[in-house]
Amino acid sequence: MEIDGFQELLTPAGQDVLLSAMESDISEKGLLASATRLRARHSASLVSAALTQVRLRHRAVAKFGPDALRMYFTPHGLEQSTRASVAEYRAGRFFGPVLELCCGIGADLLHRARAGIAGVGVDLDPLTVAVAQANLAAFQMGNLASARVGDALEQDPAGFEAVFADPGRRTARGRVFDPRSYEPPLDSLLALAARAPAACVKVAPGIPYEAIPDGASTEWISDHGEVKEAALWFGALATGPVRSATLLRDGHVHTLTPDASLGDAPVGPWARYLYEPDGAVIRAHLVAEAAALLDGHLADPRIAYVTSDRLVETPYATAYEVRTVLPFSVKRLKALLRENDIGTLTLKKRGFAADLDRLHKDLKPTGTLTGTVVLTRVGDSPVALLCGKV
Repeated sequence: MEIDGFQELLTPAGQDVLLSAMESDISEKGLLASATRLRARHSASLVSAALTQVRLRHRAVAKFGPDALRMYFTPHGLEQSTRASVAEYRAGRFFGPVLELCCGIGADLLHRARAGIAGVGVDLDPLTVAVAQANLAAFQMGNLASARVGDALEQDPAGFEAVFADPGRRTARGRVFDPRSYEPPLDSLLALAARAPAACVKVAPGIPYEAIPDGASTEWISDHGEVKEAALWFGALATGPVRSATLLRDGHVHTLTPDASLGDAPVGPWARYLYEPDGAVIRAHLVAEAAALLDGHLADPRIAYVTSDRLVETPYATAYEVRTVLPFSVKRLKALLRENDIGTLTLKKRGFAADLDRLHKDLKPTGTLTGTVVLTRVGDSPVALLCGKV
């Protein structure tokens, strides 16, 4: 997508084409016919820009809900953008005005503006900036927030209450795991952010612990059980503990923080229930805190499965009822599935070296019931647990 084509899409004529494209069949089967019909009345470049935008909007619904059908995107911008639930939650922690570095398509900028927080977004790519400006205009937020083209590392945070940065963590070859390879590098962003009264830098949830700087309050965030990101908070925004896990579920926010009175989680035998902690809880090293809430313990001190005889309703872990525990072997497990009439099988593993797709084919479940098999180990011994989800 070129910037000239995108800007043409924002003209009255472009908006008419976009509206027609929104009402067209954009499925694989119907796309060609829709494009041919629209090209009979409009230029090919404008039709292409409109259909591309409509397809991106439909993809974006999973991240942004109904708002996606009013927003504008680039493929990379959609991939990098913050999910609406996370952006809305995070906006509540800020006070303004905010200087946002690497603002992308403006998702965070937009949600802070909706919360009444002024801000300026900066991005190196002119097309991305144009998309961010269009998103602010689409929701009448241009009076509170704006976006401009610029190099993140050349910005001056003077006059802003906080800095927010969302560096690029994906290249043409895939995700970037080394913070020194972020665009811009994490160290450079942190040095700039340190000049502001407060700051937040968005990082990958798998950030190495040794890469987390001193003085940061690190928050791992999951949305409906899926870990989305981590955020490093500094200065006046670092109001929480050194690490925390925030879970967003059905409009509710649940936060787990360290308990200084707890040591390592206790270890004991398998009990009636197995709990799989949320990924944010695991990333934040808060499994012992989760186990305490569940009146539970670990079967192996190195593996984040909690087991307990109590069934506790909690947002911090998913509960399974343990039906059978046996030493792992394909032959034994296959017989167990046959005895329990399991045909629809979910395989889960932690601390267990196995190709789950291949194992599923080897097991060939053919029964009529549903079951879950958890593959793990206790010490050096691999075990399989047949479970039912609570």
